[in-house]
Order: sequence, then C-alpha cells, then structure tokens
Amino acid sequence: MKKLSVLLAFMACSSFSQNKQILYGFSEIPQSLMLNPGGKVNNRGYFGIPLLSHFHVNGGTSGSTVYDLFADDGIDFNVKLRSAVNNMKSIDFFTATQQLELLSGGYAFGPSYNKNQYLSFGLYQETDFIAYFPKDEAILALEGNANNIGRYFRLNQVSSRGEVLSVFHVGYNKKVNRKLTYGIRGKIYSSLANFSSTKNRGYFVTNTGDNNFYTHLFNLDFELQTSGINSMTEGDSDFSGKDIIKRTLLGGNLGLGFDVGFTYNVTKQWTVDASVLDVGFVRHSKDVKNFEIKGRYVFEGINPLFPETSEGQTAEDYWNEVGEAFEDLFDIEETETKYTTWRPIKFNTSLNYAFGKPKYEDCNCLRKDEGYLNATGIQLYAINRPRQPQLALTAYYYRRLFKGLRAKASYTLDSYSLSNIGLGISAHLGGFNFYAMADNFLNYRNIYNAQSVSLQLGFNYIFNKNED
Repeated sequence: MKKLSVLLAFMACSSFSQNKQILYGFSEIPQSLMLNPGGKVNNRGYFGIPLLSHFHVNGGTSGSTVYDLFADDGIDFNVKLRSAVNNMKSIDFFTATQQLELLSGGYAFGPSYNKNQYLSFGLYQETDFIAYFPKDEAILALEGNANNIGRYFRLNQVSSRGEVLSVFHVGYNKKVNRKLTYGIRGKIYSSLANFSSTKNRGYFVTNTGDNNFYTHLFNLDFELQTSGINSMTEGDSDFSGKDIIKRTLLGGNLGLGFDVGFTYNVTKQWTVDASVLDVGFVRHSKDVKNFEIKGRYVFEGINPLFPETSEGQTAEDYWNEVGEAFEDLFDIEETETKYTTWRPIKFNTSLNYAFGKPKYEDCNCLRKDEGYLNATGIQLYAINRPRQPQLALTAYYYRRLFKGLRAKASYTLDSYSLSNIGLGISAHLGGFNFYAMADNFLNYRNIYNAQSVSLQLGFNYIFNKNED
C-alpha cells in the first residue's frame, strides 16, 4: 500500500502543456486566430467540419519518465522508485489539457474593395488539470514517520486544480493598414465540473510521546472546493448524458473572458505579434460542495498498545478502534459556499522574418503580391499557474513547399526538454484543408522515455481569397 501511494504521487508529475507553438502564426490555418485574434487572415471565410475541425492533446513530464520506473534494466523497482522520488522537486507538476472544437466558422466583411474585417465564432470543449508533485507526502509514504522523527512534512505541496468546461466565443479582427492588424475575442465559459485546492497550509510532524511511543501533531489549513461533481458521484445520482449536454450549452456555472492580440509589420519582411488569452473567470454557484479542515490536532494512538486478548479483543478489533479514533480526530466541515476561479492566462509573442519571393519558371522575374516562400522566427509562450508561471521558447522555420502545401518545423526549450523538435503541415485541396502537427520527434523511438508528446489535427473548408 505504501509503494502504491508513492507510485501514484510520482505519476502525478507526468505533464501536459497548453503550448501550441507550431499552430501559432500558421496563418493558412483558421484556428491560428484562436491563439492570436489579431493574427493575419488569408481567407474570405471558412467553416470547420463539426467535431473534426480541431483536436488537441499533449503530455509529458518535467521530471522522471515512465521508462525510468519500468525499464527492464535489471535494477530493482524499489530502488528506481526511491531514486525518482528523491530526484523530483515539489515544483514538478502534472497537467493534462485536451481541447475539442465542436463548431467553428468565420467570414470577411467590410468595404467590397478590400473586406478588411473578419468575424470568427465557435464552440469548443476544454479539459484543464494541474497537480504539483507533493514531495514531502511522497517521502512520508515511502519511508514512513518512524525514520523521520522531528521532520516537518509541509501541506502546501498538496496543490491541484481541474476543470471541464465549454467555451462560446466571437472574435473580431481588423486590418487597419498594411502594417497593423488587431483583434479581440469575447468568451462565455460554461463549467461542467471543477475542483480547486491550491491554498493549503500547515504541516505534520512526529515527536516522541509522553503517553505513548510517538505523538503525531497535525497543524492543518486545508480546503477543497468543488462544483458540478457532487451530483455525478452521490449514491442516488440520476446524472445522465442530457445533463452533460445541458451544462455544455450554457447550463453550467458561467463565466466571462476575453482574448486580445495584434500583428505589426515593421518592414515588408520583419513582423512582430503578441496575444493575451483567457483573461476571465468562472463563478461557481451551482452544485457546490466544499471541504475544510482547519486547526491543530494531536494523536497519540490509543491504549492499551496491544489488544487485550484476555478480554476477548482481537487484533482486528484493536486496529478498527485505532482507525476510528484517527478518523474522529479530524473535524471536516462541509459547506456550499460559492466561489470564483480565474482562468489560466496565456501570453504569446513572436518576432518573424520572411524571405524568398516566388519566381516565374520561364524567366527570372518575381511574382507580385504573392508573399514570401520562407519565414523564420522566435516565439515566447507563458501560462500563469498556481505556484509559478510556465515558460517556453521556440525557434521555427516555415516553408511554402508548393501549391496547396505548407510546412513548419520548430525547436522548443521548455520545462520538459531542451531538445523538443516538432513538425506541422497544412494541405489544401481546392477548398478543403487538412492539418496535422506533432512534436518531440526525437523521443518517438521510445515513447515511454519521452519528456513530452503533442498532437493536433483538424479539417476545414476554406473560401480562399485567391488560388495560389
């Protein structure tokens, strides 16, 4: 049981990221506007194929990998588990992010001669979860407290939050002139389920006791807030798929948010852009159930130390009595107090250089107004998290290979790896568009030893401004 507890705590450091470094700035793909509402627009309109226009999932680890634990290398599992726990830090984290676009579309409007404004809209479902590695608690589960007399095990390392929600959004993009484009996107959040426990305080310590061998002292300030979960888990629950649809369609706990961004052409070849996403909140007032433990508790076990077999008490009776005494020690308060959660704000910015004008095949003449064949640049990404921001720096190369096919390669430095190489393609056949993106290719030879993996793909129908 002790080893299982440590293993579960270790697995909580496997990590997913929300960074979409390959899609960012890939203007031929309409979904790039979701990462910068002020990005460049290269179509007259589009609609996403329902449920297929955008799917995104990625995962990894900021510490030891699954391979470190389960590799068939002749090393005892207990040795590897102990090494993994000792090598990890309390700031290592596990996050899981999945996104599915249900509906999406957009169209250009404005004066007939240029149509320099663009309206985009849609609905997507998102799952976001983060839990930090509770190193003190993992050591306690691995070693027990007998070998850690006088050591304080901190509760603030227990920090996690998660949410499943749907997002309705409408975005406005305007090309002011040849240099500046800006955009803004409004969002309505509908939370299906949420839990949050990120502000825990206190400690646990074992000292030598007066009435027994040991005295266990708990100084706790712990809170777990939940919404939308109680109705799913209670014994007589009749929660069904209809309830999920209702919550998806603005029947859950509601909130508001916005994205904002811009693109500025410094010269014809140099471009700078930036965006801030998910500045918003969700107010949780429906199906709320919170749990709080606050106070100072002392536990010295119960006497007698061993079961009184002469009086008919069995060992099982004794340990049941110990368990009941321990459970009765804590005063768990349940409330239905409303609470507010803030969305994890994301920031993107990049500097880009375009080069290589296309030429006619029968002469050395440049084609007019067809843009550049190549682009290279750097992108910075950041996301706000409960304990500290997560950052990533990406260098990329973009190439228009031939008519209807674009490719982008990336190299990313982040919390998981210093050698994350990614590749994305966007293919156009008439109005149909398909794109696929993945990263960390160097680790695909042994996926269990990968620091991170990512996948994005989707199908759209695009009304192009002109064929190229």
